[in-house]
This record gives sequence, structure tokens and C-alpha cells, in this order.
Amino acid sequence: MAKRDYYEVLGVQKGVSKDDIKKAYRKLAIQYHPDKNPGNKEAEEKFKEATEAYEILSDDQKKAAYDQFGFAGVEGMSGGGHDWSNFRGFEDIFGGGDFGSIFDTIFGGGFGGGFSGSGRTSRSGPRSGANLRYDMEIPFKDAVFGTKVEIQYSRNESCPACKGSGAANGSGKKVCPTCQGSGQVRHSQGFFSLASTCHTCNGEGYIIEQPCKECGGSGTQKKRQKIMVTIPPGVENGRRVNIARQGDAGPGGGPPGDLYVFIRVKPHDYFERQELDLYCAVPISMTQAALGADIQVKTLDEKTIKVKIPPGIQNGKLLRIRDEGVPSGGRRGNLYIKLMVKVPEKLSRRGRELLEELAKTEGENESPKPISLSELAGE
Repeated sequence: MAKRDYYEVLGVQKGVSKDDIKKAYRKLAIQYHPDKNPGNKEAEEKFKEATEAYEILSDDQKKAAYDQFGFAGVEGMSGGGHDWSNFRGFEDIFGGGDFGSIFDTIFGGGFGGGFSGSGRTSRSGPRSGANLRYDMEIPFKDAVFGTKVEIQYSRNESCPACKGSGAANGSGKKVCPTCQGSGQVRHSQGFFSLASTCHTCNGEGYIIEQPCKECGGSGTQKKRQKIMVTIPPGVENGRRVNIARQGDAGPGGGPPGDLYVFIRVKPHDYFERQELDLYCAVPISMTQAALGADIQVKTLDEKTIKVKIPPGIQNGKLLRIRDEGVPSGGRRGNLYIKLMVKVPEKLSRRGRELLEELAKTEGENESPKPISLSELAGE
């Protein structure tokens, strides 16, 4: 099959910058890398094709020869036999010091883990167990003032029979014959030197000769447990509470992971929250609004407080009650009461007479002008 133009392979135009060439190759290398596409020959060929194209176009001398003479100008310049010390561009492509972490994320640690100047990898100690997630819904009031909730969930705990080792009593572990204890096997791919997890020992570096019968060699057993979770005052919807070492036990006796409790707050019928302030709406009558009044209002924590309504208050006005909001850091936000003036839907005969008399006394504007939007915005 005829070779494709190198610019076409990378999907860039002739004359683009080196940065654009790097970005294009990085995208293709991540997409078609063999560790990301095991057994996919087409992806492997595309990876090799993109690598060859980048090797030529990233080098000023090779690129100039290719631009002038095409493939004939770079014959014998690409492919095969490169090592890390000679391939200066690889770390640069994948973000300098970040290239190892990028491939750890993409390939699950199968590339670049523990890379050093000698090109060797090293295994860390026992692996931690998996972190677990628990979703919890709590009432609005409990989110504001805090609470304690007992939860029940399943987790992997260290097997009591083998104490988490995975080996039957009296037996032990031996170094993995495939990776010689490193947990990884290395192979070459063009000028790449790649490390992937050893499939014989699953990256542990050792194998168990006689697995524990209780846990099948895993070192853990699934169990249900109950714990009390403390929800701090003022927790917001969507936040999480981290509980250390309450996740799955680590394989081979490794430390447990953490438990993440995600909080969902139920809406309240009467109150809503904005940061540390609480808001509610309270109805008052026309006469209370016109004459002023003292009313009794219940707060979120069921406390009854006296609220003074000044005479002539308008519909929708907010009254601030200090220190009746959300507690946080030794202080509390405020409670804002929105006053809603309720017009009676039905009037008694006497009530109607009084209102008609009031209208005559105070006068009515039969040609009202619109209220300016700036005035409304200031309310």
C-alpha cells in the first residue's frame, strides 16, 4: 500500500508550527497507542504511521528534505532503534514532566511508571484499596445545623484467615517468574520503550503458591458494615464528606481506601438558602402593611421570634433578622423575610364599606403612571 503524505497522516497543513505538529501527533498517539488498543492491528499501524510522520516533520533538517524531495529525500531517516536518551522530543510532546502522569491515566499505569534516567521501573509498596462512594439524602434542616447519620454499606475487608496476605496458613509467596518481581514487563515499540502490567502476577511482583481457601487468594472478603457519619453544619448540596480508611482493604494486606459520602439536600417547603443566609416568604394583610404590626414568625429551628412590621411597608419588601441563618465557623448568617401583602378575595359588607370610605378619604389615582424599572430593581 502506498504511503500517505506525512502532513495528511497528522491532519495538518504544510507550513504549520512545530507546536501544531506536536499537538496533532500527541492526539493520534493517545488514540492509537497499542496499550490502549490491545490486539487491534489497524490501530497499531496507524500509531506507527503517525510516529514516523512526526519523527520526520518535527526535525528541521528532515522536514526540509521531505518538503523538497518527498519520501525520496528522507529515505532511511525514519523508524527503528531509537532509545530514550536520543529521542529528545518525546517528553516535550507529552508536557515535559507530566508525560508519565498522562500515560498513567490513559493506560492505567502501564507506561512510564517510575521512569528514571536508567529507563528502569520500580514497584511501590502494597497498594491501597479502592475508594468507595456512598450517596446520602438529608433534610434541609439537617444540612443547615448538622447531624449524625448511621449508614450501612458493603466493603472488602482484610481476610481474617490469612490476615490479608492471600496465602494459606504456612505457605508463602514467591517472586513472579515472568517479571522477576518488578510487576511490569517491558517491550520495545519502534523508538518507544514501554512497560505494561505483568499478567502473571497482575502487577504484584509475586505469586501465591497456595491461595487461602477463605478468600481465594485475594486477601479480602466482602462484608457489610455500619458506621456513624457526622454531617457538619452548613454542608451544601453536592458536597462530600471524606471518611479515611473506610473504603476497600488493599490487596495483599495493603491499606484501605477512603469512603466518600456525597450529600444531596432535600428542598424545604418554606425556606431556601443562599450561602449563609436563609430566605422565606410570610403573608401579611393590607391593614398590617398599612398600619404596621408585630407578628410571630417561626424560624427553621422551630424558634418563634417577634418581627416588627413598619407602617406603610410595600409588597415584596425584605426584612433582615440577624444571626438566624446558617451557622459556620462560630458565626451565623441572616434570615431574610419577604413580606407578601395578601388582598382579601372576599369582603364582608362592613369591610367593603370601610374600604370605600378609606378610598374617598385618601383618594385614588385613576391615571397611574408606570413604575420605572430602576425603581423596581432597587426594591
